Amino acid sequence: MQAGHARRQGGGSVRLPIAAAGTAGRESRAALTLGALGVVFGDIGTSPLYTVREIFNPEHRLPLDAANLIGSVSVVLWGLLFIVTLKYVVLILRADNRGEGGIMALTALAAQAAGRTARRRHVLLLVGVFGAALFYGDSIITPAISVLSAVEGLEVATPALKPYVLPISLGVLVALFAVQRFGTGVVGKLFGPVIGLWFVVIAVAGLLHVVREPLILQALNPLHALAFAGRQGWHFFVILGAIVLAFTGSEALYADLGHFGKRPIRIAWSSLVLPSLALNYMGQAALLMREPAALENPFFRLFPSALLLPAVVLATVATIIASQAVITGAYSLTQQAIQLGLLPRMQMMHTSEKEMGQIYLPLVNWLLLAAVVLAVLGFGSSSALASAYGIAVTLTMLATTLLTFFVVRHAWRYPLPVTVGATALFLGVDAVLVAACSLKFAQGGWFPLALGLALFTVMASWRRGRELLMGSISQGDPELLPFLQALALDEMPRAMRTAVYAVASPDTVPQALLHNLKHNQVLHERNLILVVRFQDVPWVAPADRVAVQPLVPGFWRVQVNYGFKDIPDIPQALALCRTAELPIDVDEVSYFLSRETIVPVRAAGMLRWRAGLFAFMSRNAGSVADFLRLPNNCVIELGTRVQI
Repeated sequence: MQAGHARRQGGGSVRLPIAAAGTAGRESRAALTLGALGVVFGDIGTSPLYTVREIFNPEHRLPLDAANLIGSVSVVLWGLLFIVTLKYVVLILRADNRGEGGIMALTALAAQAAGRTARRRHVLLLVGVFGAALFYGDSIITPAISVLSAVEGLEVATPALKPYVLPISLGVLVALFAVQRFGTGVVGKLFGPVIGLWFVVIAVAGLLHVVREPLILQALNPLHALAFAGRQGWHFFVILGAIVLAFTGSEALYADLGHFGKRPIRIAWSSLVLPSLALNYMGQAALLMREPAALENPFFRLFPSALLLPAVVLATVATIIASQAVITGAYSLTQQAIQLGLLPRMQMMHTSEKEMGQIYLPLVNWLLLAAVVLAVLGFGSSSALASAYGIAVTLTMLATTLLTFFVVRHAWRYPLPVTVGATALFLGVDAVLVAACSLKFAQGGWFPLALGLALFTVMASWRRGRELLMGSISQGDPELLPFLQALALDEMPRAMRTAVYAVASPDTVPQALLHNLKHNQVLHERNLILVVRFQDVPWVAPADRVAVQPLVPGFWRVQVNYGFKDIPDIPQALALCRTAELPIDVDEVSYFLSRETIVPVRAAGMLRWRAGLFAFMSRNAGSVADFLRLPNNCVIELGTRVQI
């Protein structure tokens, strides 16, 4: 995907810092706005395919009359204004982490600002990690429900095609995941124009029916939304679980902040996306006022029969684009989680020589495909999937609002009454939406929750396991400086190269150095104790990349700093040491790495099954050398067994 045409929840592609700040640069604001259409609004823009149909699903026992049509659409329209416009466009877009958005960036910002105690920082991190874990459920359900709902338009064209809906949908999804390894830079350029055309088409289709039934314009009056909610009583919660489908994709406005900037996102939303959605939702309701039988698929019934197949094709392409955004979002979120110490290293491929942010993770890709196929086969239709969709989205929205509270209070330093006033109403609405969606737990809402809890367990176990591992390793290691001072007096033979010892703890002797001395009995002319740190910011400026500290003759401590969206490249970073009076020929460097074999034992720090899970992940983690982009012919790995 184009660097400016990125992703959803954690940033689909990583951009260079200048572009990430949302500045126009070589791209004009118009180009950024067009790009935002293709990435930011693909998910929420395809929600009309199924939302109105699900609101009046016979299971909800909502009479299909004018009052209910006007009232329900009024709730949708004013929900879009309140949740998307006020909450995300006005408030949360301001809560950027050095220009970047998304729940991982927000978590880092909130924990950094409000984490005065380790306990509070830990709690905020858990909230953010749980929200991030739920995003993977979204990455599975969005492609499944979007593509299925588009292809189901073939049933409207002719019922004879109904048996082919599922196979065609699976074929489209398999093809979509299969081409990920080739990158999406070329087709990414078409995302914005295609989604722009999509919004124009759905706006015109809706407008034509609004003109024929202008009574639906009463939905613009919020009193009809309130009256509708009052008439339904407690049954309104059941219907709200379907109405929330109109708001899925709201998180993308914030998640893609770093790729496009606030203003292009706001322009695209207010000038095209919101009006188009409003017209289409009102158009579907207007159609149902005249033709209740169109409830089978009110979106595609908006189109005359001659234009139905082209509409199905356009809808399928639009849903593929929406799916592409969350797939690349899963790649990016995984990369950020790895660099924040929440997941083990994985094989990562860069699919473009020009754009450093175009990444592909094979393991994530095929796991997502397997889960999407299971979801399609298990649920069988977009209506069935709709029951599973809302709860993951609303819980993520709730987590975002909670984290925003701490940003407003501690990072922006607003008074407590102002902070509460700015977020309490949003928290209340989010909680109501979560409660409404939880009513469908048994009908499929368990699916994304189960996925989220499983991934949360994996992330928490990996982080805790790494803490115990580092503690166990450093516990028996000698202190670095006294050891090096004694070693400097030794007349041990010196190899005329530079040795780099990568360590997690900068104050203890690297295991690889101890093993090298024990088995090879040799030192190098220059020895670097390398510490790689990932900061709670998306980007680290080149000027702050490397810090060099002389220790004893022949030894230096080198700390290399990265943001959680930077791509680590140690040889490139070491080249910067030349400006710190440490001349290094990167072609004459040997990299010594420690590789730990985990032995799970009964210990107070971790349950046995979690220790076993951590050991399994550690055994199958990707290579440190690949992760740090070290040259393969210059790496020496020395292993040790560690009990946790």
